[in-house]
Parts: sequence; structure tokens; C-alpha cells
Amino acid sequence: MARLQGIRAVVFDAYGTLFDVHGPMRKLAAEIGPRAEEISRLWRQKQLEYTWLRSLMGVHADFWHVTGDALDYALAQHEVEEPGLKDEIMALYLKLEAYPEVAAALEAVKANGRLTAILSNGSPSMLESAVRHAGLERFFNFVLSVEDVGIYKPSRRVYRHALQKLQIHDAPAVCFVSANTWDAQGAAQFGFQSVRVDRFVLRDDRIPGKPAALIKDLSELAGLL
Repeated sequence: MARLQGIRAVVFDAYGTLFDVHGPMRKLAAEIGPRAEEISRLWRQKQLEYTWLRSLMGVHADFWHVTGDALDYALAQHEVEEPGLKDEIMALYLKLEAYPEVAAALEAVKANGRLTAILSNGSPSMLESAVRHAGLERFFNFVLSVEDVGIYKPSRRVYRHALQKLQIHDAPAVCFVSANTWDAQGAAQFGFQSVRVDRFVLRDDRIPGKPAALIKDLSELAGLL
């Protein structure tokens, strides 16, 4: 893959890119049973769908609220009604594990001397908890939430917010990194040089925006910069 040119800042999505969103269900799999993986997938699907639907409806709620609603749906769909289980799962969501290569990959990116940031749908308190739990604070100049603009990715307003906070006026000077197809493509359509992390072995979605590069995990990122 060709190296990206003119990059001044590297901006990362959080959930599914840096942090393993399926960790909570895996930790409770023995208790939940063989449906745990299926419930986790449905939870994630509904979590994302609700962000998009709320954005279209103009009825914003923060990501903690949306995540809880999506979990309610997934548990109800699978007729899981154990008291206290939802609270236990949600508490684990505040302490998601980073993927194994993340810390070393961020260290390599920082060694290049570029600005680094998270740009996430997560609420500020959720992001602060996840970053602190994973011990990643030192790697980021900014941790940015969509709560500052009141709409979810892939709204152009969110990507523009990152430009403003980074004090960069030229969108291609930002490398945006996400494992979510719709997010990587939304960022590319906005004008960022987008890198998709193919953690889930997916094709690009049939929507506008083409990532500049596809990598298997974040260990390949520094070689592009």
C-alpha cells in the first residue's frame, strides 16, 4: 500500500476500532449461555441503528442511553430477563478492553510526531472511562465526542468538529482510522484520508466514500504514515 501523504493528524474511532465491544458478553458467556455471541451481535447492530435513526429523526440521546436501549432490545428479543444482568453488562461496557495491538500501534504513531485524537459516538464519560481503563491516556492529544455537536457519525458535522478542534483547515491532512465500514467511508466522503481496519472481514458498504487504505489491524498503520 502506498504511504499517505501530507498527514498532520491521526484520528481514531473508538468502539470496534480501539476497544472490543463484544468483550462484556464474552465475559458473561458462561452465565448467559450459547446465545451470548448472538445477543452481542444484535446489541451492536441495534446500538448503531439507533444512532442513525435518532440522527434522522432529530431526537438526540447520548450514547449511554442509546447503548442501554439497544441492550434492552437484544435481551428482550432473546427472552433474557435475569434481574440485574443488564446493569452488570453495562458496567462492563465502561471497562472495555483494547485490542491486543492497540497500545504498541499508538506508540508507533505518536513516534511520528503527529497530533492524535479519538472521534467517537461515545459520550465524554464513557470515553474517559474506556481510555483510562485501557491505560491509553498518554497517546491522545484530544478525545472528542459527538455530544459536542448533538448528532452521530457519519454526519459531516461530526467530522468537521474534529477539524475545528485540531485547528486544521485541510481535510486531507487528517488520517481517519475506523473498523466500521460506514464510518471509514463517511470520513472518506468528508475528505479525510481514511484507513479502514478490517477486523471483521467485511466488504465496503455500497455508499459514497472510498477508504485510502485497508489494513488487517492497527499494527500496519504506522507504515502508512
